[in-house]
Amino acid sequence: MQNEALKIVAVSAGLSQPSSTRLLADRLAAAARERLAAEQDRPVEVRVIDLRDLAVDIANHLVTGFPPRALSEAIDAVTAADGLIAVSPVFTASYSGLFKSFFDVIDNTALTGKPVLVAATGGTGRHSLVLEHAMRPLFAYLRATVVPTSVYAASEDWGSSGDEYTEGLPSRIRRAGGELAGMIAGGRAVSGASRAPGLDDEVVPFEQQLADLRLD
Repeated sequence: MQNEALKIVAVSAGLSQPSSTRLLADRLAAAARERLAAEQDRPVEVRVIDLRDLAVDIANHLVTGFPPRALSEAIDAVTAADGLIAVSPVFTASYSGLFKSFFDVIDNTALTGKPVLVAATGGTGRHSLVLEHAMRPLFAYLRATVVPTSVYAASEDWGSSGDEYTEGLPSRIRRAGGELAGMIAGGRAVSGASRAPGLDDEVVPFEQQLADLRLD
């Protein structure tokens, strides 16, 4: 239907409350929603899933093979979404175990072709390679379509507007949200990008990156 709502689902693996991981998920979803609303006339629905609330259900499902209702609804929301935002805090230079466990319980073909924006939070900028060495290969393995721009937010990035040589966090959020919106809307060009994808945006096969998941 022409007026059927477009659905954006953001998955946050933050454990604390309040959580910078949840905050980043909210801001990325808002950026994508704003761009979609500005460029087409269909309503846009946003749902944020906090994995901290599903931790026990995820563990039970891994043991029993049967997802409790809340987990089943979250899985259905992710697989039915028009676009997905996946945000994890960094643990030992990779995504968190809770984040990985959630995507382990989703069928490995359920995200085929789905536009996905990956993002991460951490205490220091030196862990930003988690996006390229862990998260992007994970979703390539799941056959999702990962947008060119990924977003990493270190502690010092919050409140920073950038300078003449670097983009601040708000700019990167707008860029990535716009790219996700462009993919959701079906445009062949990613509307949020201010540069053409280059070699740094190439998706590296999952198997080739396994050895890099614990980089420090």
